[in-house]
Amino acid sequence: MQDHLQDFLHFLLVEKGLADNTIISYERDLKSYLLYLQKVENIDNLNVVTRGNILQFLNFLHEKGKSSKTIARHIASIRSFHQFLLREKVTEQDPTVHIESPQPDKPLPKVLSVEEVQALLEVPKGKTPFEVRDKAMLELLYATGMRVSELISLKTSDAHLTMGFIRCIGKGNKERIIPIGNIASKAVQHYIEASRPSLLKKVETDALFLNNHGKGLSRQGFWKILKRLAKEAGIQKDLTPHTLRHSFATHLLENGADLRAVQEMLGHADISTTQIYTHVTKTRLKDVYSMFHPRA
Repeated sequence: MQDHLQDFLHFLLVEKGLADNTIISYERDLKSYLLYLQKVENIDNLNVVTRGNILQFLNFLHEKGKSSKTIARHIASIRSFHQFLLREKVTEQDPTVHIESPQPDKPLPKVLSVEEVQALLEVPKGKTPFEVRDKAMLELLYATGMRVSELISLKTSDAHLTMGFIRCIGKGNKERIIPIGNIASKAVQHYIEASRPSLLKKVETDALFLNNHGKGLSRQGFWKILKRLAKEAGIQKDLTPHTLRHSFATHLLENGADLRAVQEMLGHADISTTQIYTHVTKTRLKDVYSMFHPRA
């Protein structure tokens, strides 16, 4: 069964082009599933797995206190795995048919107010090469809504500043072109001309944003920088690496941007993923109404 799992993971990587983190998630879910089949159900042949076996596994997860979101993710992993086995003629039937996924409650993304974003962007004063870099990264994230993983993957050749856009490689190795405003463009240009050469040292790399060793900045490195800057800005909210991305989308929609345009800039394959930001804007409108209407 482990051999079939490795074949499936290879399929996800090579043919589907999924991101490494996504494949790791599939692997983790399916390893726990296969271990359950072997240890609890005494099954070592995937062709004899039944719908009942899978339901028992899902019940096992529920009894362990796993959330509906986690269980839904396991179901998606198991369903994809069994569909792959059927296509490859490893099995003769798909036992996941008619197994429904629980609908997890989607928490609304946490966003910063325009004032909080402004305070955060003003923390790096640009007095050192690192402050110039931090200013450029924050301005670019808020201007484009890029994922942090996309930001740290940028190469110098991806910044087409005179033309006003950034070339970005997102999930599934999909390319998208994102427009950037004048402020972010100037911040990145200033970083490239005034600070990046001094950070580069003797290391040869085309990574746009560099750490203090002259190498490409890591996700963890950026996260530490963001937490420090948020603290200096006096922001009390629990920030995540996605906070500026969420804020970018919410502020665009609040100011009348088209949902389809926001979807394209964020790189969402399905517009339903983007629609969660419309719920955020409605919630914020209710809060404003409650605070300021005299008869609320």
